[in-house]
Amino acid sequence: MNSKKKIAVFAGSFDPFTVGHLDIAKRAAAMFDELWILVAVNASKNCLFSLENRIDFVRKSCKNIHNVKVAEFSGLTVEFMQKVGARYLLRGVRNGSDMDYELSVGWNNKTLYPDCESVYLASAPEHLAVSSTVVRELLKCGIAKTAAGRKKLSKYVPAEILPLVVDGFGGPKK
Repeated sequence: MNSKKKIAVFAGSFDPFTVGHLDIAKRAAAMFDELWILVAVNASKNCLFSLENRIDFVRKSCKNIHNVKVAEFSGLTVEFMQKVGARYLLRGVRNGSDMDYELSVGWNNKTLYPDCESVYLASAPEHLAVSSTVVRELLKCGIAKTAAGRKKLSKYVPAEILPLVVDGFGGPKK
């Protein structure tokens, strides 16, 4: 492990990747030498988008961030961190409930991998209500069926992937 290089991992299901995720990735990329965005393979989660779609969403959204790498992993995040020499686990938090949950996860990760340091970035105020869950619910409610709805969805989904998210959900083809 190269101890001089600051490597961080930002893990999640990213179902789909949102403007909030992108904001956290951009801010973190400025803090670390290398940022791995780890798209989780979680058999217990029933994702709306395929693993391949989710990886594509992240790659396209982050294509202009030079030090971002994207990977998939089905094991423990700390196992992946050890594999790539990462010591920092990046987590975005929107509110106190997120923080309570993330602290618990962080303590467990530290127990499993003592070199793991959790880094918590607060969501930008304009992204406090943005989540993958909200995007999925909006899609299920048919927001992507109209141009006005797609414009509203653009407040939640990066422009680089909005057509892919809409098409991937069965929305209108462009």
